[in-house]
Amino acid sequence: MAIHATRNALSNIFFQRCFWLFLVLLVLIGAVSFVPASDYGRLILNSVNMFLLIATIAAVGRTTRSFVVALLIAVPAVWFQYLGLWHDSDTDLARSWMFCAVLYFMSAAYLLRYVFQPRIMTQDKLFGAAAAYLLIGVLWAYLYALVGFFYPHSYMIVGQPGRVVYADALYLSITVLTSTGFGDITPLTRQARGLCMIEQITGALFVAILIARLAGVYPPRESYVDDRVP
Repeated sequence: MAIHATRNALSNIFFQRCFWLFLVLLVLIGAVSFVPASDYGRLILNSVNMFLLIATIAAVGRTTRSFVVALLIAVPAVWFQYLGLWHDSDTDLARSWMFCAVLYFMSAAYLLRYVFQPRIMTQDKLFGAAAAYLLIGVLWAYLYALVGFFYPHSYMIVGQPGRVVYADALYLSITVLTSTGFGDITPLTRQARGLCMIEQITGALFVAILIARLAGVYPPRESYVDDRVP
């Protein structure tokens, strides 16, 4: 099938190459602040984003069904962003953010499943863990942007209440995830503060669990089987 061949071709891009996935994610996160804030630039950036996530799911999801689901989510994400930029519609942009958030959650889940498999921790999995950490940060950026859409004036931006754009939401998410807390963007509503607390807990637990994984707190699954053999 053509869909199966396409999935295999995309999976080969990032198979055992989580370093490149991590590197591309870093570049994309940095590009949000440097790419011209034009409609064309934002649409191109989001399209590259969707391609990256689809390739990631194709590589670590390893099933045609997960690949097809990713495609079905990515298409409306790009389409609604196009409509939102073309018609200057905040509602369509919010719909695009919803689909993007779902796709980022799906990508992070598959990548974390790959990283935390009870097998030998490889260098590829280390970069996969770093990439998953970045995926979590971008996921929360979309959630912050959605909160700002549904609950206006949820954030204080440099001393003035207002609604964050995606670039601001990404900046806020990374500072919360890494516990930097510059304070130039702060949550005002309960919904925004609740998201901040969950992200802070997620970031702390992620680092703790990853350290435990590196230290080999739990042995491979084969060891459990051996222990039960008399």
